[in-house]
Amino acid sequence: MKISEIDFYLCHYPLPETFYPSWIPGYPQSNNSTLIVVVKTDEGIEGYSAMVGFLDEARGLPGMMRPFMVGRDPFRVENIVQVIRSAHYLGYKAFFIEVAIWDIIGKAAGLPVYKMLGGGIGKLKAYASSGEIMEPKKRVDYVKMIRDMGFKAVKLRIRSMEFKKDIAVVEAVRREVGDDFDIMVDANQGWPIHLGLVEWPRWDLKRAMKTADALEEYDVRWIEEPLFKHDFEGMAALRASTSIQIAGGEFNTDLYEFRDLIAHGSLDILQPDVTLSGGILMGKKIAGMAEASNLQFSPHTWTNGVGLAANLQLMGSVMNCPYCEFPFEPPGWVPEARDFMLKEPFSVDKEGFIHLPEGPGLGIELDMEKIMAHGEKL
Repeated sequence: MKISEIDFYLCHYPLPETFYPSWIPGYPQSNNSTLIVVVKTDEGIEGYSAMVGFLDEARGLPGMMRPFMVGRDPFRVENIVQVIRSAHYLGYKAFFIEVAIWDIIGKAAGLPVYKMLGGGIGKLKAYASSGEIMEPKKRVDYVKMIRDMGFKAVKLRIRSMEFKKDIAVVEAVRREVGDDFDIMVDANQGWPIHLGLVEWPRWDLKRAMKTADALEEYDVRWIEEPLFKHDFEGMAALRASTSIQIAGGEFNTDLYEFRDLIAHGSLDILQPDVTLSGGILMGKKIAGMAEASNLQFSPHTWTNGVGLAANLQLMGSVMNCPYCEFPFEPPGWVPEARDFMLKEPFSVDKEGFIHLPEGPGLGIELDMEKIMAHGEKL
């Protein structure tokens, strides 16, 4: 089998309402902008993947990747990763393409990817991952809604200029849900984007320690991205100062950065994203490093439906993953908009579990009608 063609589609799917992501303070997001790749083979098997495509920076990727991917054997994943890594060194966000290779392999074998990688479990506990900074009353209403949907865990964004406002949201949510409900928090300090739209806080170790100390009272399960992604020493110092677990890694890339995070004792929970951090094979290696170091593994999934599917397959192949992130912030960021490129959006059951697709490969089907209606072929 050989790769015969690679198609790219750049889509801008309109959100039901404007979404204000906490990681880009003040930015009014009106579209789910996604770059979708379809890798074709000479045996008729196709593999899918997708990544965030903010504007038109993706237009240069097809010309870079096609000449070096076409003609290769998709079963030689390590070989293909070297090509993709080379594109990364040249400034292209290309790791997500590796996911499509695994989709091809799974389809050729007639197995879901997670079973090919070890087949750990067929369902995972999901946590509702909020995406906006919100006042306590509105966030409590949100938590009531997700609890009725079946969720038993939530991740709150804490990125207010005032320390007390962050704590007030967590306090209000804990008061509402009681003890039998997991709360995680995300400070979004790992890769700070500042467009000058609004004032935003840049945490230092002192702010992170002060926040962790205050959150101890509310039994927070983990604090995510409390410091810059390369502040290995700072995260290690924070981790040593609190009983709350420290999580991060969504924008750390390749094996070596995660090696250093582990070596410095920076994190309790590693959170690579296969579409951002190096692909499924790299993610599996990182999960093994985490397991060998008695650490947990809970990948970032806030990209799109294909990214969620890819990370879900990886999570299902390991035994040290406590939760699957389920991005959900209505009315703007909902499954129908997040997963617009899929024929069926992902959901959770009444017990708060997300089930892994049992179809071959990623177990998903693209909705080409929607893709073409809201995008263009590059």
